[in-house]
Amino acid sequence: MQQTRPQTTTKLRLTFDIPQIDELFPAFQTGDFAVLYGSQNITSIMAQLCLRASLPAEQGGLESKVVFIDAANSSTLPIICQTAEHQQLKPQNALEQIQTLRAYTAYRLHWLIIDELEQIIKTSEAKLVVISDLMCPFLTANIDDHEARAAYNQIINHLSNFAKKQGIIIIATNLPHENNSRTITLQEITTAKTDIILRHTKTQYTSDIELEKHPTYMLGVMDYTPETKTLTDYY
Repeated sequence: MQQTRPQTTTKLRLTFDIPQIDELFPAFQTGDFAVLYGSQNITSIMAQLCLRASLPAEQGGLESKVVFIDAANSSTLPIICQTAEHQQLKPQNALEQIQTLRAYTAYRLHWLIIDELEQIIKTSEAKLVVISDLMCPFLTANIDDHEARAAYNQIINHLSNFAKKQGIIIIATNLPHENNSRTITLQEITTAKTDIILRHTKTQYTSDIELEKHPTYMLGVMDYTPETKTLTDYY
């Protein structure tokens, strides 16, 4: 049975339009701060959300542009273009709805989020902020364990408060990294401070999406087969 939660007239919803995920997790709402992690396949899920953000509210979108922060020189933007083509959209038109920022070091990312993001949101009027591989800049050798932990913790706290204050949705991804002590520490910070956590697990034989954390929805796991409607079905 599909889950529901009480709605308010002031909150917009962003849906996946992916049947297995929709049954487990119907929608993000403005004010949510979420992290998606697990296999590399989460980039295609994120691409779907970036494209859906511009849809009208009654069709599960935010009627909004997207602020996309690339924190790790990731492959997400090419995947967005591929997803747009699959959705029978022109990639260039899709990218025009996405304001892209790049921050490949922990210091640059910290400055961008803490000092600049508020003005960027005001200028763009975006209702969705996507951060690709948020953890990555804090795993490099040019920042020590203590500084990485302190800066990452500050960013996570800021994003959680910022999403609620601005009435927007913030979604970060964490891609697979070496499972060392720093990665474990940063993941623990993520788990403690994030509103919503979704994990995608893929093996040779299975592909699952798990809702690991949510303030109101029942947690659970669903088989995941990425079959979606094309966005041209909405127009």
